[in-house]
Amino acid sequence: MSKRDFLFKKWLVLTIFATIIGSVQYCYAWSMTGHRIVAEIAQRNLSKKAKKELFKLMGPQTLAEWSNWPDFIKSDSTWKHADPWHYINVPPTDNISVFSTYVNNFTGVNLYAKIEEMKGKVGNKALSAQERITALSFLVHLLGDLHQPLHVGRAEDLGGNRITVYWFNQKTNLHALWDESLIEYQKYSYTEYATILNNNSSKTAKKTIQQGQLMDWLFESNQLATQIYNGVTPEDKLGYRYNFLMVDILNRQLTNGGLRLAKVLNEILG
Repeated sequence: MSKRDFLFKKWLVLTIFATIIGSVQYCYAWSMTGHRIVAEIAQRNLSKKAKKELFKLMGPQTLAEWSNWPDFIKSDSTWKHADPWHYINVPPTDNISVFSTYVNNFTGVNLYAKIEEMKGKVGNKALSAQERITALSFLVHLLGDLHQPLHVGRAEDLGGNRITVYWFNQKTNLHALWDESLIEYQKYSYTEYATILNNNSSKTAKKTIQQGQLMDWLFESNQLATQIYNGVTPEDKLGYRYNFLMVDILNRQLTNGGLRLAKVLNEILG
């Protein structure tokens, strides 16, 4: 069995396992649907060269197929060290210089540092296919996490996990609401959602979204996190109006995540 076949079979087992345990309430990132939306939008905006290089690396498998693997392996104790890769907690500031200094001086592993590391590994053809596919999966996933604003939230409430709210009278928390509930409320499959968002962005708009670098996008998410924090109080009962007020931010972040992931992959592989 080749390393690629072994890795795919391991992914398939973890996918089935993750489906079985899908009722666990603690959320880590965009829901499976959210990550697949981001990955599918990226797939549709890859350059011909990047598509060719990805096919050489992983055959006909899609980015969406690998987008949730870094969450599935949270059940594997050997990957426990990767938990902090999915977020970075930054004190609120509206000054990008202050923000950048804090992120660059952050001690320990974090979302920003790991995205940069995975970018390097995906583009390094001296590594094995298995190593590059693992890095690719993390890169797809972590670029998605970056665009879920509460993954660039505050340490004191664990990115909103400690802020209890009610979504249509069901107890949840602010982080879980943004990870999953808002996305699932739209009632689209990931391919339908990706099609709608991708088609709603003109070529000019896509180029504008893809401007900037990783730090700029991280700062943007941090600013949106502050907006989200300011939009609720603990124990709030949320529903139709909250969706009306926030769905544009949700859709923008899913779109931005997909288009910027495409930009990163096109630069690495194209």
